[in-house]
Amino acid sequence: MTKSLALFLSCAALALSAQRGEEIKLWPNGAPGSETITAREVSEPSKSPKYQGLPGRFTVTHYPSVYVFLPPKEKATGTAVIVAPGGGHSQLVIEKEGWEIADWLNSLGAATFVLKYRLAKAPGGSPYTLPEHVYADAARSVRLVRARAAEWGVNPAKIGFMGFSAGGEVAGMIGTRFDAGKPDAPDPIERVSSRPDFNVLVYPWYRPGANRPDDAPLFPVPKDAPPTFLVCAGDDPSHVVPTVKFYLELQAQRVPAEMHIYQTGGHGFALRPTKTPSPVMSWPDRFTEWLKTL
Repeated sequence: MTKSLALFLSCAALALSAQRGEEIKLWPNGAPGSETITAREVSEPSKSPKYQGLPGRFTVTHYPSVYVFLPPKEKATGTAVIVAPGGGHSQLVIEKEGWEIADWLNSLGAATFVLKYRLAKAPGGSPYTLPEHVYADAARSVRLVRARAAEWGVNPAKIGFMGFSAGGEVAGMIGTRFDAGKPDAPDPIERVSSRPDFNVLVYPWYRPGANRPDDAPLFPVPKDAPPTFLVCAGDDPSHVVPTVKFYLELQAQRVPAEMHIYQTGGHGFALRPTKTPSPVMSWPDRFTEWLKTL
């Protein structure tokens, strides 16, 4: 092998690795509410050789970002999905509900952006709240991907949001509290819409407010909410109830929605096999079929 060919292959490998898992801060100069924080984030490394160099779990986050996973150009469809891992807002299970999901979505041709959002219930206390800081992270992630869509080969009208467990709660918020952007904002990213073009909630969690009546809407659903796909297992009662309630609220506003409730599967299955074989593991196929209808 010639030195020039070796150098070419080395540069090509570096280019590919930069696309796979490159971290981009949502606000380069600090997120609103975190501008004065200088503390380090806390994470554990991934135990999988496949994700060497990437964290497997976060327990403290201050600097919200997205990790970029682009599909091969020959497979790219122009669709993008922002993925919010779960973890009860006290951690981010980012390997199982982030990197593994990104690889799967890449196989479908979708550019994927794994969201590292701030934790409202971090161990030892947190200065962040779900409706303010976590919501801001979700909204900014959609704006960022849309503003830089051309750079990543993304159709700005085909950007979805997918959340797991606590990340499903984040998906519920951004799927109902979006805005069209601020045309006069000095930051060009803030000028674009934060509305996802489709929304996916996988075994979503919801924390009711102290003054919220039991029959109040989980998330007040506007008539222009995006088409939504929901999935959960029936033996996951604290999560199946929010799933069904949100589906009914979408139906009440005539927002296109598809829901799959499997008899068994428990919580946190993501893409991994369940302890006892269950049809819940077919949910990725159902999602793939649904995505083709949009």
